[in-house]
Amino acid sequence: MKEVIPRKPFSELSTVRNEMDRLWNRFLDDWPLPAMFTKGWAPMADISETKDKLVVKAELPGLDPEDIKLSLSGNLLTIEGEKKKEKEEKDEHHHYLERYSGAFHRSFRLPVEVHEDKIEAKFDKGVLTITLPKTATSKKKEIKIAKAKS
Repeated sequence: MKEVIPRKPFSELSTVRNEMDRLWNRFLDDWPLPAMFTKGWAPMADISETKDKLVVKAELPGLDPEDIKLSLSGNLLTIEGEKKKEKEEKDEHHHYLERYSGAFHRSFRLPVEVHEDKIEAKFDKGVLTITLPKTATSKKKEIKIAKAKS
């Protein structure tokens, strides 16, 4: 009589998964790309649209308007600048360093055409608000549908 061996159908998958996890971990540990993503910072932003304009609000705490450069090239809006690191005291010991500093660059592809000469930017309490009026061609026009004549 043959011995009955209990079948474990997923045990082979567990071995394969462990091997794949080991391979990914080794790959990512040796690869410099993840470190590139953790350096620097980019401001958080909201983009909203009304009938007549786009509004971009970007959080830039601790900066002054002189630290920020704003540009538009075609339909690509770019916010860039630098947040200077505060000077450290000679005998200062840090327990946490979580605030961002250094150069930043953030670009947004605008979904509609805007009047380049009518763009306004205001900076208040660490929030940059950019108002971009839409062109007449980019504004939505409602089209009435006529009832078919019988």
